[in-house]
Amino acid sequence: MNERIRGPYNLRFVWMICLVAAMGGLLFGYDWVVIGGAKPFYQAHFDITDDVDWFYQGWATSSALVGCLLGAVTAGMLSDRFGRKRLLITAGLLFVLSAIGTALAWDFASFNAFRLLGGIGIGLASNLSPMYIAEISPAEARGRFVSINQLTIVIGVLAAQVVNWIIASHVHGAVPDDATVAWIRESWHGQIGWRWMFGSETLPAFLFFVLMFFVPESPRWLLKYGRDEEAAAILTRVGGAQYAAAEVADVKDTLAAEEIAHVRFADLLEPKMSKILALGVFLAVFQQWCGINVIFTYAEDIFKAAGSGVSGMMSSVVATGVVNLIFTFVAIGTVDRLGRRPLMLIGATGLAGIYAVMGAGYYFESGGVYMLVLVLAAVGCYSMSLAPITWVVISEVFPNRIRGAAMSVAVFSLWVGCTVLTFTFPRLEKELGMHGVFWLYGAICLAGLAVIWRFLPETKGKSLEDIERELVD
Repeated sequence: MNERIRGPYNLRFVWMICLVAAMGGLLFGYDWVVIGGAKPFYQAHFDITDDVDWFYQGWATSSALVGCLLGAVTAGMLSDRFGRKRLLITAGLLFVLSAIGTALAWDFASFNAFRLLGGIGIGLASNLSPMYIAEISPAEARGRFVSINQLTIVIGVLAAQVVNWIIASHVHGAVPDDATVAWIRESWHGQIGWRWMFGSETLPAFLFFVLMFFVPESPRWLLKYGRDEEAAAILTRVGGAQYAAAEVADVKDTLAAEEIAHVRFADLLEPKMSKILALGVFLAVFQQWCGINVIFTYAEDIFKAAGSGVSGMMSSVVATGVVNLIFTFVAIGTVDRLGRRPLMLIGATGLAGIYAVMGAGYYFESGGVYMLVLVLAAVGCYSMSLAPITWVVISEVFPNRIRGAAMSVAVFSLWVGCTVLTFTFPRLEKELGMHGVFWLYGAICLAGLAVIWRFLPETKGKSLEDIERELVD
């Protein structure tokens, strides 16, 4: 193991390129959540609101997630071969096309086609943005910088919630709480308003697409392909010539000569590697099956079950976004001090307890501020733990030679988990009731707590190469 060189770092340069890369997270958050606020309007427009249409409700909400699966697979096939930068540029272009296409959708099929296209962009960005940031950040601050990607996801979520709320409540008048489906269908909100909810993503998507042309390629990917001088130049800008020389030597030490410019997917099946991959897959799926994302995706149903009308639902959704943002800063401030493992344990334990109380609240038909406080508590707990820290861990634990492929398997699994969660929620609610759904998610959180306690190592303050030596070599 080569001696570590610790700073001083050109943090302005690192912040600049990490923030640009993290814009992929912002678009991921916006594109993923905008569907929840637009749901009562596009469903009325496309006439899919009857109880018998639970399949179409699930498909409209999940079509982007199917695209996420395709994007994650694409990232795995191509990121280790063609690099991180070019695929992030492609993701930006897909976000632009999806925002415009969804806003102009002429029928339910075209709506879902463009949502699927945006989902491919989400799959690419969710895979590559945190991985790129992890590969270029100094080890001592890597958790903080990778968590910036989660912060931008949260900002994107909040932006979608605020845009939806403004359009539904302040443009052409607020939607009455007792509005019927027929009223919504014929109103400006049902004809035009929901289109602006999706179309508002166009400007940040185009900005991300343009700015990605100006960031450097990942130095670790460049070293894998024998482009040592280019990698050293980038690392010199990060921490100086001595830091660059040490990092180049450390990365090269983890790559055998025959691995330069080769991608070997068979390495994923190596015994030690498969254990790390299994842990990454479990954490990715658990981040989704812990259940919190149904609050964002099915906000209308969650708050309606607690007694909220349309206007109350929209303002409550914005409150969840604000809490989400605030507690993400808690994660950024603690991930490199407390570590990854304690925060993950706190998240799993906290959610299990909150869901137990939420389930009881729905069972006894509680409503109003009590249920809102519980929902906000769950969002806050998730936002300071499982949401950002899962991305940090899965961007750290895989070895240099196969990081792109392994990360794509984990992210693909995450989006499979998210798709299953999103698609099945309407059916689960119908069969189990809202109380049963949250008790089920609480049980899953207890299972996740047991796995994290037994298998998750601590990685704070270690270089990616040191982590690789400890876990795989």
